[in-house]
Amino acid sequence: MSSLVLVKHSLPTIVPARPAPEWRLSPAGAARCVALAARRRGFDARAIASSVEPKAVETATLVGQELGIPVELVEGLHEHDRRDATLLGDAEYASAVKALFARPQELVFGRETGAAALSRFDAAVTGILTAVPAVDDVIVVAHGTVISLYVAAHAGLDGWELWRRLGLPSLVVLDRDDLGLDRVIESVA
Repeated sequence: MSSLVLVKHSLPTIVPARPAPEWRLSPAGAARCVALAARRRGFDARAIASSVEPKAVETATLVGQELGIPVELVEGLHEHDRRDATLLGDAEYASAVKALFARPQELVFGRETGAAALSRFDAAVTGILTAVPAVDDVIVVAHGTVISLYVAAHAGLDGWELWRRLGLPSLVVLDRDDLGLDRVIESVA
């Protein structure tokens, strides 16, 4: 069985004056990538596909260096577009994301609906899967909301509950053939 491994990026440094898509990894986040690479050694992937956001690129690059495999940046893997949203407190942020999962067809938070973010991310992942031989595992480094939307749509999990469980970093492993859930590793530190 080949796998689709969806990796939520490692721990960023939060810079309130900058939009989240520009955040980079914190020193602790960079250090966690070594443990993340150890978790990925069991997969037979020839490359890592990454979102273009710096925290994902850095996560993928550090893991790729540990594993000796290249990183390919792929448009469409970025997080739900909320670059114009103000930095919210933890409870407010969780409430906004919960609303996104509850009402994916409505613009409840940020610049795109949950359905639009899912469609974009799904198209990018489909493109990657189509380009990689079916016997190979595929590793994608992305973001919690789009990963959770994708897994909810394809594996039938509750997206909100999955989003709440995913740490920085974490991974969700799907069977590449039917996109059924293999396992969730909630935290890799």
